[in-house]
Amino acid sequence: MADQQPQKSKTQLDAEFSELYRAHLRDVYSYAYYRVGNHHDAEDLTEQTFLQAYRHFERAQRESNGRPLRPWLIRIAHNLAANLYRDRSRRPVSPIDDTSELVASHTTEELVEGRDELARVLDGVQRLPDDRREALIMRFALGMDNREIARAMGRSDGATKVLIHRAVKQLEEMVGVSGTGAGND
Repeated sequence: MADQQPQKSKTQLDAEFSELYRAHLRDVYSYAYYRVGNHHDAEDLTEQTFLQAYRHFERAQRESNGRPLRPWLIRIAHNLAANLYRDRSRRPVSPIDDTSELVASHTTEELVEGRDELARVLDGVQRLPDDRREALIMRFALGMDNREIARAMGRSDGATKVLIHRAVKQLEEMVGVSGTGAGND
């Protein structure tokens, strides 16, 4: 009963996981932030993602056949975010205080217009069906290619390409219709 791969030491696994963590922390946090919409929940989701990934890291390495593990991490974050939404729908929470920090003490017309446009786009993204929202976040916020997105979502490359195209089209229509009519195309 000879194993094809020798068992790795805990020290070696920890070093490899630390490398994975450093390489993908920003991606996982960005995905979580775009998915849940606030810093604190995104941090919690990121932490939970890496805790779960650590528990299953050795098996994931074996089963990846050398493929990158980023789609696997995003899939974990996706599942945890879905659980978070499901739990919250069962017991709604309301924020105690809705304070937001202002980085700059001055506002300009451009800043206000930019915020309004960004708010419309982010609102549109939140109103997309889950699969379209997920695909857009992975593509544009994380810079994942279609193959990585397909792996993370459990779809074919072709179905993923169509999904992203439809999501962009729907978002353009939503933002264009809900916008103020300032057509800058």
